[in-house]
Amino acid sequence: MHLRTLAAALALMPISAPALAEDDPHVWLEEWSTPRATKWVEEHNAQTDKRLTASPHYTPLRDEALAILGAKDRIPTPNLTGDLVTNFWQDPEHLRGIWRKTNLADYGNAEPKWQVLLDIDALGKAEGKSYVWKGANCLGRNENPCMVGLSIGGEDAVEAREFDVVRGQFVQNGFLIPKSIQSAAWIDGNSMLVATDWSGKDLTKSGYPYIVKRVSRGQPMDKTQEVFRGESGDTGIFVSTLQDGQGHTLPLITRALDFFHSEFHLATGKGTVKIGIPQKASIDAMVGGRVVIKLDEDWKHGGKLFRAGSLVWVDLAALLKDPANLKPQLLWAPGKREALEGVTATRDRLVVSTLDNVRGRITAFAPAAGGKWQATRLDLPDNMALDVVTANLTSNTLFLNVSGFLTPTTLYRADAATGALAAVKSLPARFDASQHVVEQFEATSTDGTKVPYFIVHRKDMPLDGSTPTLLNAYGGFQVSETPFYSGTLGKQWFERGGAYVLANIRGGGEFGPAWHEAALKTKRQVAYDDFAAVAKDLIARKVTSPRRLGIFGGSNGGLLMGVAMTQNPELYRAVSIEIPLLDMLRIGKIARGASWQGEYGDPEKDPAVRAFWEKVSPYHALKAGVAYPEPYVFTTTRDDRVGPQHARKFAAKLEDMKLPYYFYENTEGGHGSGADIKQQAHTSALRMTYFVSKLMD
Repeated sequence: MHLRTLAAALALMPISAPALAEDDPHVWLEEWSTPRATKWVEEHNAQTDKRLTASPHYTPLRDEALAILGAKDRIPTPNLTGDLVTNFWQDPEHLRGIWRKTNLADYGNAEPKWQVLLDIDALGKAEGKSYVWKGANCLGRNENPCMVGLSIGGEDAVEAREFDVVRGQFVQNGFLIPKSIQSAAWIDGNSMLVATDWSGKDLTKSGYPYIVKRVSRGQPMDKTQEVFRGESGDTGIFVSTLQDGQGHTLPLITRALDFFHSEFHLATGKGTVKIGIPQKASIDAMVGGRVVIKLDEDWKHGGKLFRAGSLVWVDLAALLKDPANLKPQLLWAPGKREALEGVTATRDRLVVSTLDNVRGRITAFAPAAGGKWQATRLDLPDNMALDVVTANLTSNTLFLNVSGFLTPTTLYRADAATGALAAVKSLPARFDASQHVVEQFEATSTDGTKVPYFIVHRKDMPLDGSTPTLLNAYGGFQVSETPFYSGTLGKQWFERGGAYVLANIRGGGEFGPAWHEAALKTKRQVAYDDFAAVAKDLIARKVTSPRRLGIFGGSNGGLLMGVAMTQNPELYRAVSIEIPLLDMLRIGKIARGASWQGEYGDPEKDPAVRAFWEKVSPYHALKAGVAYPEPYVFTTTRDDRVGPQHARKFAAKLEDMKLPYYFYENTEGGHGSGADIKQQAHTSALRMTYFVSKLMD
């Protein structure tokens, strides 16, 4: 259950009806969509819109963003669906997007002959709904059956409908799962495991389902058979089905006890059986009858120690025979500066993505005799971010993205069996990078830990503290931050002379589970110290100065920004706090905040956790008489994951203290920046207008 994976309005119940806090004068802003809360948002949006759009910087920045986001020469991201390539595409003529298909050979052409499967703009207009695409869930090796997810305004809650990819239409009287936070997994072409809100009361306190039923074709939802039930105190229940290229299947039910600890159960025709693996692990792939398990904690078994961060495997037949008693074998273990990013299965290979000092590596593993695996590293460019885009169980074909801060993304087609590589499509340069360079440095944190960071800057950058610099980090949930190509960042910031810094602070996954666990719960201050250390290092190197230093981050990164602003206001001139967590004492009462107690702790039940957040929670740490930088606080109304309440309350408290700030709440977009490219261009331009005005003017 990873932040970067699709977990996906009943989940809005925690948003619309939070428990009240009598000592919190802004608790009414947690009411989400009441008239007075809506009026407050509209008034503050209007103020920010008026201030920032009046700037001479706004219109050029908006136009640049819109041109890049809607460019027709973008790489159409492929998804291998059976023998087809599908793609979801947005442009100025298709703001909400179209889902389309072609064959593999045609996709390699400069202008593929796409066939439109589903037009989201047209569907929304026909049904009077503000639909946002949330992906398609198809049965392993096949084009059909598929379930299409649709949300309102970008919420995580979706309605799922069965779609015929071959015929290009919804299946009449096909599977339909009503709107909810949900997960579904195909067992075969005529049945699914479904975890959803069955009665309107079947969500955990974290807002996820905890009851799984088997749904068969033609069966009314109220006649389905329950196969597993967790508890309302769990984080949630999630279902999946692993397949391999030989047709083996493994239907799984994951009971998430918290965000990082889970029980794994095998779904059989006679019920469910618990699988004997550690709670901080995940069953990620299957190749040739071998089940691959990622470890986020040590596993001692049979006199052997398998270290956290490793991959192990077990035999499928043995797992099916005796799920509780497995015999793991090592597949891959990390070196000192290595970390596992993810695994992907093809027909005959396991493709493993890793980091080596935050630089990408991709290796294909082939099952070999005697329980061995034969490893072949793919010969891809070094010092780049490498990402597996899509693979399929019908062949060993996969697509990979290669990109860097100054290197436009190139899409490669690879053969995992032979290692053959071919560049298929490349993104045109969106900005002039000829005068820029990328370097990697280290800052020393308060406890002596070396914290790496990347910096992108002009080759002739003066070391006099005058360079406008943006510093970004995340630092949570074992998420790794790696180099990326951003046309908007390059065009809007680099070309105007700004530098950009990406910090790999603790709490992330750049160096494996231990890097993450170093900043868990009450140990979290080290992540905030790491971030401040990078800022101070930039100032000490005279790259920039507090007058020219701005910071930004979203979600957990938004929390990081709130802490940075309240703990070290003297270091920064500008702070963009985006879709943030900020009230850490009421986190369990807002949206799906209870699901993150494995990361942040539970301030309601653990006195040590409460004592920590009473000091560190940004909403509570704001003090009168402090010279804070004027922040830009951004959120979205339809964010049913973090919720807009944190941002609203933080802004309201600043207002009470008569401190200056900007606040903007996009009415759509979910846990993101906008539901379509026009909204995204507007919100991008607002933020960059703020930074350019603060740091460059």
